[in-house]
Amino acid sequence: MPHMNCHAVKRDSQGFTLVEIMIVVAIIGLLAALAVPGFVKARKQSQGRRIMNDARQMDSAVDQWAIEFYKTDGSTIDTVGAATYLKTAWKSNDLLGHTYGVNTVGTGQITIATSTKSALTGVGIDWGVY
Repeated sequence: MPHMNCHAVKRDSQGFTLVEIMIVVAIIGLLAALAVPGFVKARKQSQGRRIMNDARQMDSAVDQWAIEFYKTDGSTIDTVGAATYLKTAWKSNDLLGHTYGVNTVGTGQITIATSTKSALTGVGIDWGVY
């Protein structure tokens, strides 16, 4: 019978060890932990910009409606009439489900809800006059 060397154990080198797999999983987890906050912030910025854009469009539609129908500062805004100057429908609520404020003709015609502004704080949105 041939003599077998107990110290020479042949290892099948076709697979990965548990330690190697754990290291790869840890690296993927670390990269995901670094990337996710950036994606969340970018999504909130996008939502904020969309809300601002919608408010600007509605504000501009109110301006056009008020000029055409000789409305003066303080006049009540007819959202149905102003909506005819929009390419899309009048939006009563923003992307987060909060109601846009509709005031009177003049400064501050359309306002964005404070709950929307607080939900999107810290992402670099300048709400301006809205």
